[in-house]
Amino acid sequence: MLFKLTKICANYGPYHLARLEYAYNKFKAKEWEVFGLELARYEEEYPWQIQVTKSQCKIISVINDCTLEKAKFIRLLYKLISLLNQTSPDAVAISGYARPSMLSAWLWCLWYRKPAILLSETTEDDEPRSWWKEKIKSWLVKRYQAALVGGQPHKRYLIKLGMPADAIFLGYDVVGNHVFHPERIKSLPSPLNKPFFLAINRFITKKNLPFLLSAYAAYRQVLGDKAWDLVLCGDGELRLQLEAKIVAHQLQDYIHLPGFLQQEQLLPYFAHANCFIHTSIQEQWGLVVNEAMAAGLPVLVSKRCGCFEDLVIEGVNGFGFDPTDIEQLTALMLKMSSEEVNLKVMGKASLEHIQNFSPAYFSDGLMQAINYAITH
Repeated sequence: MLFKLTKICANYGPYHLARLEYAYNKFKAKEWEVFGLELARYEEEYPWQIQVTKSQCKIISVINDCTLEKAKFIRLLYKLISLLNQTSPDAVAISGYARPSMLSAWLWCLWYRKPAILLSETTEDDEPRSWWKEKIKSWLVKRYQAALVGGQPHKRYLIKLGMPADAIFLGYDVVGNHVFHPERIKSLPSPLNKPFFLAINRFITKKNLPFLLSAYAAYRQVLGDKAWDLVLCGDGELRLQLEAKIVAHQLQDYIHLPGFLQQEQLLPYFAHANCFIHTSIQEQWGLVVNEAMAAGLPVLVSKRCGCFEDLVIEGVNGFGFDPTDIEQLTALMLKMSSEEVNLKVMGKASLEHIQNFSPAYFSDGLMQAINYAITH
């Protein structure tokens, strides 16, 4: 008898697709049918341009005539439940519990006694916690049959909330590493004809970008014309504030803002950057760090990023820093652009380490979570 699994997320982007397609092919050998459900085909927060119809795995959009942000909740809920009834999956992997629509999917599982697998990248300290919310969350988490999480901090948090350790599996936060492999992208033309640091973010408060600009200004003040440039890809509500700060520091010729770029448009920047920086003050994981490492880049990563513990090997493939300490990041930027470290060796270490965090790792973890859920 065919076992049917659906994975629900808000909107399928490039890395969601890489995970789902690998799982589809792996599970097919076990005679499991895997398909994706997304709340909406379009999302303002992440304006990816992905043609899911080209995927070998079936992906169903609950809403496809407006963005997720503009969808009316009652309509979204009705269509989601209708699709779950029509497709009747034997198990459902649900992305988080913050959205009411994801809780609705969990309630559907509860009603029809289908295993619900929680997909989580939440850590204990990625935002302020209140005791009463934690109580509710603990009650909820205990009613999922299993979980697939990003890494060790995420597993520790679910254990603290009351989920059994043996019900929690690793591998949720991965990207399609092969897309970024240096051998694939090294021949792309360089967007700059000089060395540069690379950062890729939405321009929102938690990404801590004014801090990055201050650290870069201090770095440039020390090295002058010998300093590397900074490329800051992305867009968002803080763009005007960041542009004003760049002008105030007179750094217009050295800091480049190419805007929001689709995955393929980012590849030349990954191919030719000298070092990647991620400065978030709060970050559940930080998949862009995976991408940078898959491109063979050394990384400087805020210790408040959920990926830091699992992805950064201090002094081997990069360094961590306190995202409130400008002097510390400035010193690391000086270190990376000096001859004090071997960037090539560090980049190779990044590339080797990130192979442990691949779509295969996701598929293995998901299969373990499902097997646990249906046998307990």
